[in-house]
Amino acid sequence: MNNILVTKGVTKRFGKHTALHNVSLEIPKNSIYGLLGPNGAGKTTLIRIINQITYPDQGEVFFDGEPLNPRHIAMIGYLPEERGLYKKMKVGEQALYLAQLKGLSKAEAKRRLKYWFDRLEIGDWWNKKIQELSKGMAQKIQFIVTVLHEPKLLIFDEPFSGFDPINANVIKDEILHLREKGASIIFSTHRMESVEELCEYITLLHQSEKILDGRLSDIKKAYKNNIFNVGLETPNGETLLKELSEKFEIMASAYDTNQQQLNFTLQLPSNESSELLTYLSARANVNSFIETVPSANEIFIRTVQSKNGHV
Repeated sequence: MNNILVTKGVTKRFGKHTALHNVSLEIPKNSIYGLLGPNGAGKTTLIRIINQITYPDQGEVFFDGEPLNPRHIAMIGYLPEERGLYKKMKVGEQALYLAQLKGLSKAEAKRRLKYWFDRLEIGDWWNKKIQELSKGMAQKIQFIVTVLHEPKLLIFDEPFSGFDPINANVIKDEILHLREKGASIIFSTHRMESVEELCEYITLLHQSEKILDGRLSDIKKAYKNNIFNVGLETPNGETLLKELSEKFEIMASAYDTNQQQLNFTLQLPSNESSELLTYLSARANVNSFIETVPSANEIFIRTVQSKNGHV
């Protein structure tokens, strides 16, 4: 079995509102899977179904090849966007309590907590109360509690919320380390730069339906539109640019006469990049010839706008 989680035709309604409609996903083992979508798309409802907080009205969910059942709760770690630590409890006392709720013995919980507190350099927080910590500090505690029982599946909902850039990088590295150790990860966020850095696969939900899914690299290739950024060294930049304008759609251009450097962006009508490169090489020194690949953010916006009927 190559998938840690599979949903088949999952539908969930709340009264007359359909939160999810016929959503089918396959989340590969040992991957970081981005669960994306605008507010209200159905992401939180799907996460709640996976955590068995609520149940689908239609469809099936399978965890590691078995129908999802209460036994699997202990195999899942969930870091919600809205944090749930008890503000007046001491950090160590609370972490031990939550670890034991996940099935760890007190001795094993203490051992693992020491490892994580040392790893994140927060050992002196043990006797502090949560209310004494900053949002980012409390977030580190919540992260530790989520991963402590070493679940097969981790679900992170906006895990970098409240972190400064340095600590966000620390947590990002820890997420990658957990994946290297064998964890499968669902990553829900609005931060597209994090999707680019972390996710191998994505699903895009919109208005309760799945409108895009697959390996991120394959999706980006599918969304390419034959736009190239080109840098040439030539004493005849203006003449060459005029020639090119008659043959291709020039989107932007600049010519430095002192450096004899012509830079331009153009869009090809079809996959003719090799012919274009041959054409340019016969007329100038080609310093750069780079096809632009759309970012995850651009794909997100284009797909949602297309679904909404916008160009």
